[in-house]
This record gives sequence, structure tokens and C-alpha cells, in this order.
Amino acid sequence: MTMTLISAADLAARLGAADVRVFDVRHDLINHAAGREAYAAGHIPGARYLDHETELAAARTGKNGRHPLPDRAEFGALMAAHGVTPQTLVVAYDASGGMYAAHLWWMLRWLGHEQAAVLDGGWQAWVAAGLPTTTEPAPAVQPGAPKAPGAPLAGSVDAKAVLDNIAQPAFTVIDARAANRYRGEVEPMDPVAGHIPGALNRPNGQNLQADGRFKDAAVLREEFAALLDGRDPKAIVHQCGSGITACHNLLAMEIAGLAGSRLYPGSWSEWCSDPSRPVAKGD
Repeated sequence: MTMTLISAADLAARLGAADVRVFDVRHDLINHAAGREAYAAGHIPGARYLDHETELAAARTGKNGRHPLPDRAEFGALMAAHGVTPQTLVVAYDASGGMYAAHLWWMLRWLGHEQAAVLDGGWQAWVAAGLPTTTEPAPAVQPGAPKAPGAPLAGSVDAKAVLDNIAQPAFTVIDARAANRYRGEVEPMDPVAGHIPGALNRPNGQNLQADGRFKDAAVLREEFAALLDGRDPKAIVHQCGSGITACHNLLAMEIAGLAGSRLYPGSWSEWCSDPSRPVAKGD
């Protein structure tokens, strides 16, 4: 069974263990300094900061989206530099309902790393539980030897596959963006408004309870089953603006026991960079 969530209490019980690495991935898509500033102001003891713009994304070309995936070997070397081994439990947290943490969770599975989890409720749940925080930097760790990435535990598709799928449907795309962005009414991040033709819409915020934790697995399963309408979870591809919040829907499906869906990492920011690709608007 795929590892998905860990509670604040369970993480607190394991904090400081040699086989656990905690990563703070708090971020703001507008103010890129906000996450690092938040980390400096206070974080979970021992947590190490990772930047979604400079460490968890490759160079942008203007045609590959706002958060292109890094080379798998380079990402593996980054994890090894933080002392992550195949036996390490990696826990990611943010302050945005888990959307950035879910992205790191997916990237680890894409790397072939099995032991990865998202802190349910994130930074807010940790603080609300009265658990310790610190401003001290994470202690030095013994870097591991970079190893070749393992067989991916998470699948992806590229823009060509998504384009080909419009004419000959083999999978269904689920767009994790807000409904008004999906419909093309507003577009605050990218130069073109709209969505990929044929895509369904599931705003990722619908995966959460009012307290910022994920809904129960049974509730998520019922909601996604209604959206999928009989479709095989393995025939689902998730996208969003740049491949980050799509991972939140992918994680929610895994929590629900609907395993095997895939990610379109380039997402809308890559899709709309080519004017020859079709754009749909409305519902």
C-alpha cells in the first residue's frame, strides 16, 4: 500500500530518528522568498528547507512550464546530499494545505523512493498541537552516495501524449485549478486562459476539511468516484497550472485507495506556451 499521510503526533514520536528526514517546503507562487522567510522565523526541529523555484525545478525555457521537473539523477543527488537513503522516511510539510508537500511526495515516488509521506495539516497542525518549533538550522548530516534513480513508482505523461489523447482518448485529464481558472474566466499566472479540451475539473482545495487536514479516505473515495463516473483510476492524468497542485489530487486519490493515476508535469503553463495547442473555455 502506498504511504501517503503522517499525523503531527506520529511525526513528533519519530522526530530526530536517524532514518527520518523532514523537509519544509513552504512556498508562495507570487513571493518566492516567503517560504524561506517562514522557515527562518520558525520550523519543525531538524527540518530542512527545500525551494520549489531553485531546487525542485529545472531551468525554464519559456516552453516547458513554470516548474519543469529536474533531471531525476540530479534530484536523486539532492536527496542524497540531505542524507536520504532508500531506507529513509521522508516527510514533507507546508502551510498551504499540503499542495507543495504533495508535489515533493510525488517527486520522491517518481524518483523511486517508497518511504515518503505528507504531514497532514502541515505547519498549522504542528503548531496547533503545541509541538516544539525552532529557529535553529537543521544539523549537518552525512551525505549519502548519489545513486541511480530507481524504477518510478509514479507515472507521468508529456504534452504530446496529452495532445494525442484529444483525438484518440486513452485517458481523462483532471484539472486541479480553481473553477474560474478552469473555465477561462480569469488567469492570474499564465498568458492564456482556459483549459485542455476534454479535461474535468476538481479544485484541489476540495480534498481538505475545514481544519486543513485531508478528508477521510471514504469521503474522498466517494467524491472521486462520482467525478470519475466509472473511469479506471489508472486512466486518469492530473494537471494544474505548473504541475504542483495536481499532485494534491493525485495524493488524494491514493488516500482514497484509487491508485495508479498519473501526472502531466508541464500542465497548463507548458500547454498554453504553444499557440498551436487547442484551448477550451467554459464548463
